[in-house]
Amino acid sequence: MSNQDALIEIRDVCKLFTDDGDEKQAVDHISLTIRRHEFVTLLGPSGCGKTTTLRMIAGFETPTSGAIYIDGKDVSAVPPYKRKVNTVFQRYALFPHLNVADNIAFGLTVKKLPKDVIAQKVDAMLRMVGLQGYNKRKVTSLSGGEQQRVAIARALVNEPEVLLLDEPLGALDLKKRKEMQIELKNMQQKLGITFVYVTHDQEEALTMSDTVVVMRGGTIQQVGTPQDIYNEPRNRFVADFIGESNIIDGIMPEDERVVIGDVSLDCVDKGFAPNEPVDVVIRPEDIYIVTQSDKGQFKGTVESVVFKGVHYEMQVRDTAGFLWLIQDTSMFAEGMEVGLIVRPEDIHIMRKSDDPNAAVYREEEAL
Repeated sequence: MSNQDALIEIRDVCKLFTDDGDEKQAVDHISLTIRRHEFVTLLGPSGCGKTTTLRMIAGFETPTSGAIYIDGKDVSAVPPYKRKVNTVFQRYALFPHLNVADNIAFGLTVKKLPKDVIAQKVDAMLRMVGLQGYNKRKVTSLSGGEQQRVAIARALVNEPEVLLLDEPLGALDLKKRKEMQIELKNMQQKLGITFVYVTHDQEEALTMSDTVVVMRGGTIQQVGTPQDIYNEPRNRFVADFIGESNIIDGIMPEDERVVIGDVSLDCVDKGFAPNEPVDVVIRPEDIYIVTQSDKGQFKGTVESVVFKGVHYEMQVRDTAGFLWLIQDTSMFAEGMEVGLIVRPEDIHIMRKSDDPNAAVYREEEAL
């Protein structure tokens, strides 16, 4: 990655908060590079440090140590209004006493731009977010999705280099949220600016992002494309947090061979020590059920069946006692004895880590 590609650099940043004399480390020595024109999502459970990281990029919080660079300049102590970023919050923070056009124009009015220039820019933004003709409407009369678009237009009209979004879809219903996910991604691609998005919703992150940053306990667990994060998780936390997984203890007697219980399986992973204990990840959709139990690599009994619309979700307990989660378009009834088959390419091997919070970054950044 060239220096020209790097827009935001977070360098060994820590953030401590003091509450009743006790210090809490919200962000713990994180480093991250965000490229120009990239849609980056900070993903993790509540309290993982993702919103604090976003607020430090925005300038609403100051790092306790480390530094944040935008366009090669250290902005760690620069106030928000002097940074080339704008933020959209979950609650939108629209002005109820102003109409749609005046809400969008607010930043331009503060800058004292000519009225005709402001009007042109506001009209362009309304077209961009699909709200043509809404200029004079009261924001209080708008739906949640429409208010969200106004908030985005108000941020974009200032032509920031970076748009920061802090769980902006959290207040929408499921259908509208899915629609807005697609609209946001299309908007980002059309504008060509950098989006940094915060969410705890795994599907949202996988749907919209060029790059996903998985966080836990103030640390970065893994950085990669949605495909990398889902198919090649670096540790148990990522595998368990991103989608659903079967995570089983295993032994690697040699390269491309893993033993689970007393079952030896071909796999595609290499580079492990002989007989190294490992974590084996197999996604529920990658397990095949056969009705002849002796034809499977594992034998088991179906314990539960739930219809999920596009597939059935079943739990199968094997003869060693492990409870497998399986997703299949065919239904196998409770109580059936079945066989389970897994292809080598669908088995993912992870090293066991003594530190579940061990940070893992982009490979090229660690070189």
